[in-house]
Amino acid sequence: MTTLPSSPSTPLHTGAPLPQVVIVGVGPLTVEDVVACARYDAPIQLDDDALAQIAATRSVIESLADDTVAHYGVSTGFGALATKHIPHEMRAQLQRSLVRSHAAGTGPEVEREVVRALMLLRLSTLATGRTGVRPEVAATYAGMINAGITPVVREYGSLGCSGDLAPLAHCALALMGEGEVRDHDGRLLAAGEALAEAGLTPVVLREKEGLALINGTDGMLGQLCLAIHDLENLLTAVDIAAAMSVESLMGTDAVFAADLQRLRPHAGQRVSAATITSMLQGSQIMASHRGPECTRVQDAYSLRCAPQVHGGARDTVAYARSVAEVELGSAIDNPVVTPDGRVESNGNFHGAPLAYVLDFLAIVVADVASISERRIDRFLDVSRNSGLPPFLADDPGVDSGLMIAQYTAAAMVSELKRLAVPASVDSIPSSAMQEDHVSMGWSAARKLRRGVDALARVVGIEVLTAARAQDLRSPLQPAPATAAVRNLVRAFAHGPGPDEWLSPQIEQAAEHVRSGAVVNAARMVAQLH
Repeated sequence: MTTLPSSPSTPLHTGAPLPQVVIVGVGPLTVEDVVACARYDAPIQLDDDALAQIAATRSVIESLADDTVAHYGVSTGFGALATKHIPHEMRAQLQRSLVRSHAAGTGPEVEREVVRALMLLRLSTLATGRTGVRPEVAATYAGMINAGITPVVREYGSLGCSGDLAPLAHCALALMGEGEVRDHDGRLLAAGEALAEAGLTPVVLREKEGLALINGTDGMLGQLCLAIHDLENLLTAVDIAAAMSVESLMGTDAVFAADLQRLRPHAGQRVSAATITSMLQGSQIMASHRGPECTRVQDAYSLRCAPQVHGGARDTVAYARSVAEVELGSAIDNPVVTPDGRVESNGNFHGAPLAYVLDFLAIVVADVASISERRIDRFLDVSRNSGLPPFLADDPGVDSGLMIAQYTAAAMVSELKRLAVPASVDSIPSSAMQEDHVSMGWSAARKLRRGVDALARVVGIEVLTAARAQDLRSPLQPAPATAAVRNLVRAFAHGPGPDEWLSPQIEQAAEHVRSGAVVNAARMVAQLH
């Protein structure tokens, strides 16, 4: 049995509570709604008032069936073929042909949670009543999501303008009972077979409906929501890792004092500094060099400036959330049925607002990973690690310690720098120059997902390294909060000693960072902000 590829990022939830049921059609969805449905299979429920509004708007589309005036997507072709008039008897075929031809993706399968996110968000736009589909289209789409039917969507195909056409077309194709899907257990099935097993009837599309199902920014937005959720957890984890590093490298926490942070009152910086300070409360290691005999004036930037870098990242994620929230409250389609009953073409499908923040977050991910890697490297260098053995090795020369773990982190940071190159500036014309400027937002989202995964791995290596250094400071004891994280690490990685196979330990460390386990272990002891 072939199974759906796993997501590169599957954290436990550590932030705002996730809903148990996602109601679609009563106000905008939230980032947490998207995560709950896409990642944790929270069931969705279509609001009755939304279904009534969908029905009312559908009557507008049906009233245009015999209109002699051309209406894009109802009685015309698409894109550069928009000047082609389609006779009434060919309009159902027009919608089927649109979906079939646009389901042109190629490459590896996209992760299940991404497909579910984009389906939920397309349904959310349908539920606004601005697209002109029939209620049964929305109801069947909701039924697919609740049944765990995941259309096979391929990696390549979206330019992020006219929205995520190819990914959404693969989903619309499944709604028609065509193409391939995976069921709730990950089995690869023909769409018609999966719909029948779920008691769902394939939809025969009518005027405007094929276009309404594929013309949205939902793939970009879904991945943005998942990334925001993951980064909010990871940025707390990297604050925790930095605290462990400051402690084990015999750094000072005086620079994190609240009065110093108030001199430059960026919100994220203040939170990161407060988190690091809380993590270090009660540390014997920190207390051991606070006296007047300490000659260290100030630490290296990777320690001293952690709140500034991590905090700037926090503020960027907060901005990205504000953009996502606007998009979550939007109705993205072209043409759109306005509240006063007009059917109007527009450009709201252009993914630029999302592409920009997706690229912005890729820059943030690369830089946060970079400063984390610099702290890892500092631990391994006897000229900079304040008395620790070379590479934290048990018998340096015989043992290499964590030497190559730093290589691994450095390799990922180098890759992250390449992934930080913006996709949104790389527009390429399409559709015979009708679509002559595109957002490339899907590409920005895909590379961000790879970046978020790599960041978790780099932070995991920092946690693993700092935990070993803590043990090497014995008999001095770490702070209760950093010790709690060290103890978590000790469940899968031994303390200092002869070299062991590192790869499984790095994988476990990354998973504990990604899952929220590191944050939760610290939160049991410290006041995290």
